[in-house]
Amino acid sequence: MYVETPMTSVTPVDYRGQKVVVLGLGRQGMAMARFLARCGARVVGTDIRPADALGAVIAELNTLGVEVVAGAHPISLLDGAALVGVSGGVPLTLPIVQEARRRGISLVSDAELTLRHARGPVLAITGSAGKTTTTTLVGRILETDGLDVRVGGNIGTPALEWVPEMGEKEWLVLELSSFQLDLCYRSPRVAGVLNVTPNHLDRHGSMEAYAEAKRNIFRYQRPGDTVVLGWDNAWTRRWWEGAVPEGVRRLAFSLHEPVPEGAYLAGDEVRLRWAEREYTVCRVQDIRLRGRHNVANVLAAVTLAAAAGATVAAMREVVRTFTGVPHRLEEVRVWRGALWVNDSIATAPERVIAALEAFSEPIILIAGGRDKKLPWEPLARVAATRARWVIAFGEAAPLIAEVLAPYVGRARLQGVEQVSDLPTAVAQAAARVQPGEVVLLSPGGTSFDAYTNFEARGEHFRQLVWALDEEGSS
Repeated sequence: MYVETPMTSVTPVDYRGQKVVVLGLGRQGMAMARFLARCGARVVGTDIRPADALGAVIAELNTLGVEVVAGAHPISLLDGAALVGVSGGVPLTLPIVQEARRRGISLVSDAELTLRHARGPVLAITGSAGKTTTTTLVGRILETDGLDVRVGGNIGTPALEWVPEMGEKEWLVLELSSFQLDLCYRSPRVAGVLNVTPNHLDRHGSMEAYAEAKRNIFRYQRPGDTVVLGWDNAWTRRWWEGAVPEGVRRLAFSLHEPVPEGAYLAGDEVRLRWAEREYTVCRVQDIRLRGRHNVANVLAAVTLAAAAGATVAAMREVVRTFTGVPHRLEEVRVWRGALWVNDSIATAPERVIAALEAFSEPIILIAGGRDKKLPWEPLARVAATRARWVIAFGEAAPLIAEVLAPYVGRARLQGVEQVSDLPTAVAQAAARVQPGEVVLLSPGGTSFDAYTNFEARGEHFRQLVWALDEEGSS
């Protein structure tokens, strides 16, 4: 893994007059281009998409004095460049990225620039699963406690858009992906790693490289900072025991046993051990979110919020009222006596397992998308006991059908079928569904075979479900 020497100074970097190249002009790339241009840098943005697909992007950036190169990433763009900003979706194996490394040009993500320039306290969260829900919960708890908070990063608005206007007392709560952390050389005041399980191996190449990217969130912390690590996960438990920088406070959360300091589940109670005292935050039945994995997310959020100074009263209020975020076990409607659920965020088989285990009802599972080179066999075993039928769609459909085929006829699973796309999958589910069942879109693959992101896929699912005829709806 490429590692840049970490910058420990909090003095803002002067970009005036420097040439900066931004690779990829999606959400994160646009935030970097805007920020750097406003800092006085000579910004050149480049995107693999052709110019006719970038009309609005080019028009906006041109007003900021940003030059845009469309359709390719020519190596000549690096001539005279002092910095290269890389959007999360841009592969680090691209020739222009490799050449930048060879020339010793600094590579940064939008997260690195955010951490470099934020004036106020930053709390950042990563993990293979649960980070969006946990980040949202933490933000809500801090807001309920009366703190000034903005929540963004890998969700919502790229935080770099806010940095210039934020004050020294305003909290920035971030969700950060491994793609963003891959090019981070500093860490926030409060960092959390929920879990590390196989994900994005098509990008990182190995579990070790993926885990090392995640570890950047606390790798550069300084004495007085705080890290929160999942106690039940092998990677994060090992880090808690031996990888935390000296002088950094270590907290943990666990579903299975008391932790030295942090939150844990004791019977049906969420408890917080803090400053040699113990508090009961709530009972499990008070949590509005479905699934045991969401109990773990609550434990993580409680611990992280405590690290930021939140009160137990605020934690309790939010946990008892929070019903979730879009595309994460989102209940769309009841149609023909069946509940239709949008879990488009589930882009790894492990996430699908958590979704399946959140329901006791028979399930028609809609899974597919683009495979990330992750193991599907564990999902097949769970689907055999939880799903009555599986409809596989998109690029990964043949793979999913092949893995599940040996399990048909076992336990609950009656059949698996392949379809070309999501509309066909919804139509087939509508034809098969029975009252009292759950139709669950929980793909297990990315959306990039047919959609720009998982949100677009989830929104299309919503539209398809609401377009079903009204007969038997409620």
